[in-house]
Amino acid sequence: MANSDPEGVDGVRMTWNVWPRTKLEASKCVIPLAASIAPIPPHSDIPTLPYAPLRCRTCSAALNAYSRVDFLAKIWICPFCYQRNQFPPHYAMISETNLPCELYPQYTTVQYTLQTNPDPNNPSNAPQLQPVFVFVLDTCMIEEELVFAKSALKQAIGLLPEQALVGFVSFGTQAHVHELGFTEISKVYVFKGSKEISKEQVLEQLGLPAAGRRSTAGYPKGLQNGFTNTVVNRFLLPPSDCEFTLNSLLDELQTDQWPVQAGHRASRCTGVALSVAAGLLGACLPGTGARIIALVGGPCTEGPGTIVSKDLSEPVRSHKDLFKDAAPYFKKAVKFYDSLAKQLVDQGHVLDLFASALDQVGVAEMKVAIERTGGLVVLAESFGHSVFKDSFKLVFEDGEQSLGLCFNGMLEISCSKEIKVQGIIGPCTSLEKKGPNVSDMVIGEGNTTTWKMCGLDKSTCLTVIFDLSSTDQSNVPETVNPQFYLQFLTSYQDPEGKTLIRVTTVTRQWVDISVSTEELIHGFDQETAAVVMARITSLKMETEEGFDPTRWLDRNLIRFCSKFGNYRENDPSSFSLNPCFSLFPQFIFNLRRSQFVQVFNNSPDETAYFRVLLNKENITNAAVMVQPSLISYSFNSPPQPALLDVASISADHILLLDSYFSIVVFHGMTIAQWRNMGFQNQPEHQAFALLLEAPQVDAQIIIRDRFPVPRLVVCDQHGSQARFLLAKLNPSATYNNATDIAPGSDIIFTDDVSLQVFCEHLQRLAVQS
Repeated sequence: MANSDPEGVDGVRMTWNVWPRTKLEASKCVIPLAASIAPIPPHSDIPTLPYAPLRCRTCSAALNAYSRVDFLAKIWICPFCYQRNQFPPHYAMISETNLPCELYPQYTTVQYTLQTNPDPNNPSNAPQLQPVFVFVLDTCMIEEELVFAKSALKQAIGLLPEQALVGFVSFGTQAHVHELGFTEISKVYVFKGSKEISKEQVLEQLGLPAAGRRSTAGYPKGLQNGFTNTVVNRFLLPPSDCEFTLNSLLDELQTDQWPVQAGHRASRCTGVALSVAAGLLGACLPGTGARIIALVGGPCTEGPGTIVSKDLSEPVRSHKDLFKDAAPYFKKAVKFYDSLAKQLVDQGHVLDLFASALDQVGVAEMKVAIERTGGLVVLAESFGHSVFKDSFKLVFEDGEQSLGLCFNGMLEISCSKEIKVQGIIGPCTSLEKKGPNVSDMVIGEGNTTTWKMCGLDKSTCLTVIFDLSSTDQSNVPETVNPQFYLQFLTSYQDPEGKTLIRVTTVTRQWVDISVSTEELIHGFDQETAAVVMARITSLKMETEEGFDPTRWLDRNLIRFCSKFGNYRENDPSSFSLNPCFSLFPQFIFNLRRSQFVQVFNNSPDETAYFRVLLNKENITNAAVMVQPSLISYSFNSPPQPALLDVASISADHILLLDSYFSIVVFHGMTIAQWRNMGFQNQPEHQAFALLLEAPQVDAQIIIRDRFPVPRLVVCDQHGSQARFLLAKLNPSATYNNATDIAPGSDIIFTDDVSLQVFCEHLQRLAVQS
């Protein structure tokens, strides 16, 4: 069970599965009390109920399997606040032998379906809120790139669901909103690219009257599909009504015609185009799920959101520039995208970014708007590259492969009274809803017990960091409940526009670690702890000035090993770690070397991209980003996991490295020579042909189940692309100690310490008195 489905039905994994009772004891555990929660992953064992959940009248937690029930008095007691609640009349038949589904002990996760705003006179006529997709296309690209982007858009429009609505904005020096409802000739509204434009100005210029955007309760007469009849439908139409218009428009669309001076960048107004798209969606009725899908091919050089000047002699900002505060446009652009994020969150809409360029396009600045709205982000080198093409297609695919894109999510967390929430790291926005369970310490999106998730999908995952109230309760053990409870209630709209509520309630045990740490140790989840540390480190690198991530991780690891290691003081050779902790130092070693901490080799855009995905994916995937997996293929044994070490390289083996963002198939020297001589094509060497094929087949299986689609690198030992593998391996053999390496093996040219040296230092420091 643990290996095949570590997240389980509940989709919850915790750093510690047993918690200490007091704040002081929790701080001694070094690794924070945190839970990773996947709000809506599909699972065959989750029952769906056709009514709304029953909520506690004091703390609003939903009725769940841990509630105590008095069947005679028809009362249930909330496990969070101990409030006694009356059952409503439709629960009258309840008894010990006739339980409603949500009280079955095995159903800790239950899903409810709700009717959206039913019309009291005609319940079958309940309006379905259709999802809206506004495509925003950059035209400041070379002809070839624009052709790739246009063909991807055409394919996407063909894949959209019948009930969806489509809008189209193109931009270069200016932003153009295309009126798809006017088919006689191509009709376009042009917005100047150099000045900031408010939502009100957008609506006014597009001729959308105030009536279409009043925040209305229910659905007034004359509203069809949640819009005033004709007004917004000039710009947003079902795909079947505008597919022909859009396709011919895309056929005629040319690269931006404004002249570009020699030695200058094209003038590109990305910020204005996204503002205009957000303003257009502001005319939709509240509650309509919508996505802005932006295809951007270069940096913004015009108007709000500018990241670099037009002069090509000025390079796009690097990490060094940001560190020295020498990036003149950065703070202003981040501020602009921060205000765009607020507008989109208010409207409940999502920003997705597909950036394809050899240089940076500004993902680092846009990250705030993408992450707070729960948007998707894909970074590729070209619109013709499989990373872009296959990922873009997946967004619109249906069936098994679909991402399950949902809208207008809201997460509420209830916890036992001793527990407080510090905040969430991941794709959501705090709704600043205070309560007794809100901690004064804030990490990520905090100060609340309710969060908005404008966009979420079946792989979305959030990390909740908890705190304990500081009162010391260890002196009154009899009165204290041995269990504590956490409930995650997520309401959202599915792709069909139905409103669903998913309620997950979990319980864990308190333990008094002043008496014994045995239970605490066995409840430690090494993978989750490593990923939570990676997420906190990334967050601190972005928000704390002068933060030294390597030093912070080292200090925490030394404290951790001092606390939980077995050793005699000042004797490093006596040090040993319980098997429940044995992988953790290795995870931290790889985290220190990963792209999340070592940023000098990446652009700010790449770092922002890696961090968005680290914060959004489930623990299993995020652990692979921190510590890649390696599989070895050879003639004399079936494929087997190999150590992430340079010693795993061998002339007659093939290695498959999965580092999440890229998949590397690496052929040893001898294998590569035989392949180049064509042995695999000779009938007597069929075993060799099968050996060559096996890692390619496995690589395709990994690629098929992943979004964004990873880059596939096929390389040979000593070839130029072998660096993709070597950069991730433990440098146990370097040019300094290359005397005793096996023939056919390899060395790494680096001054980095190896895992063995790292662990020796760790032992020496952990045992110091």
